[in-house]
Amino acid sequence: MIDTIIRFAFLLLVPPLMLGLINRVKSVFAGRKGPPLLQSWRDIVKLAGKGIVLSSTTSWVFIAGPAVTLAAILVAGSLVPYGPFRSPFGFAGDLVLFAYLFGLARFFTTSAALDTGSAFEGMGASREVTFAILSEPAFFLSLLALARLSGALDLNGLLLGPEGGFSTATAAPLVLVGLALGIVLLAETSRIPVDDPNTHLELTMIHEVMVLDHSGPLLGAVLYSAALRLFVLSSVLLHVVMPFRIGVAALDWILFAAGLAGISIVIGVIESVMARFRMGRVPWFLTGALLCAGSAFVLLVR
Repeated sequence: MIDTIIRFAFLLLVPPLMLGLINRVKSVFAGRKGPPLLQSWRDIVKLAGKGIVLSSTTSWVFIAGPAVTLAAILVAGSLVPYGPFRSPFGFAGDLVLFAYLFGLARFFTTSAALDTGSAFEGMGASREVTFAILSEPAFFLSLLALARLSGALDLNGLLLGPEGGFSTATAAPLVLVGLALGIVLLAETSRIPVDDPNTHLELTMIHEVMVLDHSGPLLGAVLYSAALRLFVLSSVLLHVVMPFRIGVAALDWILFAAGLAGISIVIGVIESVMARFRMGRVPWFLTGALLCAGSAFVLLVR
């Protein structure tokens, strides 16, 4: 029972802190003091208390978009094991549900953008689903490679690995899967070099342009969903790049939290030392993820 409470506390409370850490790292590189770690939480709480402005062209789809997206990411997050503990909701084949919950979230996000009737938001939705054609297969192939590697069809066995741990012979496939998931993480969370979450330049916006008409609690749900997506995908990546545990629950939780902080710092460094790709180069970047995941799967089934 205590383990389950800790898991859900991590799932609900930590995601905005990861965004805060990324912003702090970027502030250090820019020579600024920067916002506090809790700024993302403050923004979400502040937006929850504001009113909602709705366009006369929108329907229930516009309101359902952020709500369904948030619910889908929460359910997906409940399937993932965190730290040393297994998810109590895992079942055989849940990796398929996990992947399609992210697809469901994307569908409702783009549908809400199209529901505004804005050609500008339609442009962002078009870019989002175009890039998803490459990122989703890479994500699926990565999960299949891990399933082949672990011999399990549930996320608990797939991410926590076999009882004795992965052998050294699986190092090459694990590295390839880690690279693929790292690229997918940047793409799915709209981070540099795929997208810039802070940009407001019309020709380069992808995710930001789709949520321009959201306000109040709806915008708060969008921001919280983005943080949850970052947390869940980072947790999946962390199980791949750090497939080992100490064996002591408290120390394993500390190691897991440190790993999440490390991923946040790496993302902050990436966004500080490079610019986003030109739009035409993003498909090549995502194709790299697809090739890495495919190569890992081929190595395992040969």
